[in-house]
This record gives sequence, structure tokens and C-alpha cells, in this order.
Amino acid sequence: MDLPVDADRLREDMGANAAFGRIADDDPEKRGRTNLTGTEANRAARDRLVERFEDAGLAVAVDAVGNLVGTWTPDSADPDAAPVASGSHLDSVPEGGIFDGPLGVYAPLEAVRAMRDAEVEPARPVAVVSFTEEEGATFGDGLLGSSVATGVTSVDEALALEDDAGETLGEALDRIGYRGDDAIDPASWAAFYELHVEQDTVLEEAGADAGVVTTITGITHCEATIEGEANHAGATAMGDRTDALAAASEFVLDVEAAANEVVATESESAVGTVGSLSVSPNATNVVPGRVEAGVDVRDVNTESMEAIVSAARDSLARLERERGVETAFERPFDVAPTPMSDRLRDAAHVAAEAAGRTAIDLHSGAAHDAMRVARVTDASLLFAPSRDGISHNPREWTDWADCAAATEVLAGALARVASE
Repeated sequence: MDLPVDADRLREDMGANAAFGRIADDDPEKRGRTNLTGTEANRAARDRLVERFEDAGLAVAVDAVGNLVGTWTPDSADPDAAPVASGSHLDSVPEGGIFDGPLGVYAPLEAVRAMRDAEVEPARPVAVVSFTEEEGATFGDGLLGSSVATGVTSVDEALALEDDAGETLGEALDRIGYRGDDAIDPASWAAFYELHVEQDTVLEEAGADAGVVTTITGITHCEATIEGEANHAGATAMGDRTDALAAASEFVLDVEAAANEVVATESESAVGTVGSLSVSPNATNVVPGRVEAGVDVRDVNTESMEAIVSAARDSLARLERERGVETAFERPFDVAPTPMSDRLRDAAHVAAEAAGRTAIDLHSGAAHDAMRVARVTDASLLFAPSRDGISHNPREWTDWADCAAATEVLAGALARVASE
């Protein structure tokens, strides 16, 4: 069904949310925000969302880690039926953009209002969700709220996580008034949709209104440690050195080469990145004695991820033999690729066609809450175009017309699935 949304109302909601943690900048192309879990900006964003839920006639629930859900149960719906849910997050990275996360919260709210305005009579309740700490900028590694809701992480474990100042998540939620006691269980949902900005240029280059994600990439984070011997940079002959940073430089290039090889021979979507280095003692006049390297490997195929990780291990073994360093390798974070529901993807394509919008299939190279929810119920991830693919940056931008177009696709899909 074609469900026109109120583009001005959606823009007003998004603009108001962007003010919470807004970064002052004279450059009109920069519209950034810093909205970290537990801050006053985060409290204000949550307060406004609750107000908007209540204005739209949604019943509000808050769970133990601050996940927020607003549920619309029209007279046509069986209140005991499994609801159809949609949502994302309000938190940001430091100096992030205004669309990443909030579009996925306010778009389903606008979809509910569009259904109500069009007098759609769904058979199921419709829930709008805002998950806590998706970005992992303050507590944990990311996807925290959805991980707790789906049983991947315990409530106690999550509440005990600390920020850099030593405050726990539990203390932060208490301070801002969002440590609730309601039960939020995605396993009880009939379906879940998440709308997000693409953070890439596939839709922009294709001129498409929306993307329907086939698979969300798997992610593994590895930590490599290379131990050499710190020594005087002037008095130590080149042949007498065990330079940890020189060895680490080869490791970085080996990971890059392995990822390029996998792209050329196995999977075009694979990526491998050494994104962080900690050098000790990190002094200009000292031969580096120790390097800690952070490695990020992603793909929609598990086998290609394993190939890059294996190549990283092989690189460290070679460096031990050839450079005399000692190495260690750990893999503390590992999430498998997550396929999205065919049923929900089909409903999104039908909704796009009914709305006169173009939607194409693509994969997601970034993690999203939908991959956690997909563990316990049918889930689907939709994308809106991103200008130049820029995200996690004040220059992140999705045209307001594109926000509305993607929201129409979401609204039609939600209405269709909620009427089943």
C-alpha cells in the first residue's frame, strides 16, 4: 500500500534531535553532534522521544539498560498479537552526524503516524524502538542495548560496564533517569525493520530511493602484539636492532595484501584494516620496543574473513622467524555475517513499488542492531542514500527528500507485515 509520509514533520523531528549535543561550527556543510550515553544531551534526546511517543498515542516502556519502546495498539489490532517493531538508536560517535541512528528511530514513528492518518487497520501492534549505546563510544564495543535485549549480554554485565571516568552504565542511566524496569523482548516480536543511512555510495550512484539489505557483514576484531627491544636510536647499529615498529609495518602491509588477495579471488566485499597502533615507548630517539595493533576484518562471507585472519597469524609467525620479535594474537570480538529475512525483504520491495520508489538489493558493510535482533526473530535492514558515503562525520548528509522516500518504503513494509 502507498502510505505518504509527512516529510515536514519528519524533518522537524530530526532537526530537533540534532540540537542535542550539536557541535558549533561556522561551516554550513557541518551539522555534527556528540550524543553519548549518559550525557545531558542523551537525556534530552530521550525525553523528547518519549514526548513524541506520547503525543502519537504510543505506550512507552523502558528496560533495565535504557532501551526505549513506544507501542501503538490501534482498535483493529489484537493487543496480544506479536507486534511488528522498527527502530535504531539515538546515541552517536564523538562529532558524528545527525542522521546515523535517529533516522531509524523517527522514521518508524512517522510511519506509525502515516498509518494512523491514512486509517490503516493493522492486525498487530506496531512498536518503535530506540536501543541504548549502539555506537559503543562510551560503554562496551557497540550494539549494547540490542545485545542485552536479545540475550547476548546479561543485564548485570552491561550495567557494570564503565566509561573512561569510571562511571558504570547503571550509574549513568540512574543519573539521567533511564534505568527502567520494563521487559523488552525482541523474541516476542513478529518482525523487526531497521532503517539507516547507507554510509556508502551504492544507492547514490544507482539513483535508488532505498536499499534492501541482503546480508549484514560479519566483523572480527583482533589484537596483535609485537615485542622487540627498545634501545638508543643513535647508539644502536642497524644490524643490532629488534625494531617492533618496523616489524609491525610489515604486518600492516601483510594484512592489506591478504585482504586485496581475498577481494581478487574470493569475495569483492571483504575488507581488512589495521586501524590502530600503540607504540612503546613512542619516543623519537628510541628504537620501538613494543607495538600493539588493532585489526578489523569484515565480510558477508565467513570463509573470506577466516582467510584474512589466518594470513595475519602467518604474518606474525614470519616476523618471529625473520626479525626475531615475539608476538601474540588475540581475537576478542567476533560476529558472524547475518542474512536478513527473505519475507521482510520481499515486503519492502512490494512497498517500494506501491509507493513508486526504486529499491535495490545490497549488503551492509557496517554492523547494526538488526543483526542482533535477527538472532531471535525475522529482521530486515533498509538503507536511505548517503551523500558521498560520508558518515561518523559532521558532513554526513542525506537529503530530506531521500529521508522521506525511504520512510515511505518503511511505512509500506510495516503496514503490510503488521496486517498479516
